[in-house]
Amino acid sequence: MPHPYTPSMPLIQTTDLKLHYDIAGNGDPVLFISGTGGDLRQRPNVLDGPLAKTRRVIAYDQRGLGQSEKPDRLYSMEDYGDDAARLLDALDLDQVDVVGVSFGGMVAQHFALRHPQRLRKLVLCCTSPGGKMPSYPFHELPQDLSPTERLLRLMDVSDTRRDHAWQMANPDKVSAMIEATQAGAIEDHQHPESKRGAWRQLEARAGHDTSNQLPTLSAKTLICAGRFDGIAPPVNQERLATLIPNAELKWYEGGHLFMIQDRQAWPDIISFLNNDSH
Repeated sequence: MPHPYTPSMPLIQTTDLKLHYDIAGNGDPVLFISGTGGDLRQRPNVLDGPLAKTRRVIAYDQRGLGQSEKPDRLYSMEDYGDDAARLLDALDLDQVDVVGVSFGGMVAQHFALRHPQRLRKLVLCCTSPGGKMPSYPFHELPQDLSPTERLLRLMDVSDTRRDHAWQMANPDKVSAMIEATQAGAIEDHQHPESKRGAWRQLEARAGHDTSNQLPTLSAKTLICAGRFDGIAPPVNQERLATLIPNAELKWYEGGHLFMIQDRQAWPDIISFLNNDSH
């Protein structure tokens, strides 16, 4: 059964809109920026994981998503980058490390470029510079796909090893993935306001392009990528590493969900963030 709507922490008012956020752990702050359709009600999430055992992790629902406000107007990638800075303002935080995953990695790029003084270190996971090297065009998918239909449509894109032959040979694994997707579904994602907000995010994502600006990035940057990711393909990761000065690129055994698939990913990210020599 889908999870019902259950607000947890209150909304926080930024200068532009109200954002829902949550915090876990202790130590120096890390801002975590989630991917397409991200919703803090989907558990477990980053607040339950290894990062929160060593750092103070701040996570939030981006505009149009989850329990944050969903204004009915066009969103831009610049809006998303500024939302992150305004959240820090509201939380009275001057400077943080940032971990951005997938769409969140795109947002993190805009945040880093627009607010460089707010950034200490940057981790970009399974993301793209956009422009001529975009991630998979989610905005081209039918808007009325159910979570299960979306899963099946993207199974061999999310992880290129899971092609049709693999799916036919592993029906139990496919069934388990379908069951997990259905169990994690959130009821109000089907409400018109939520659907509109999710579409506004995809509209903004389609216009993402930082390729001309990334060479100006000065923050220490780690790029993490799955070898079998068809959503943010390997060639895009190599391009990011070329564009961002002194960026470090690490590969993992997995697809778009390599952070779950490869147990070395989070230890490497934590080491990068905590090691002053990086």
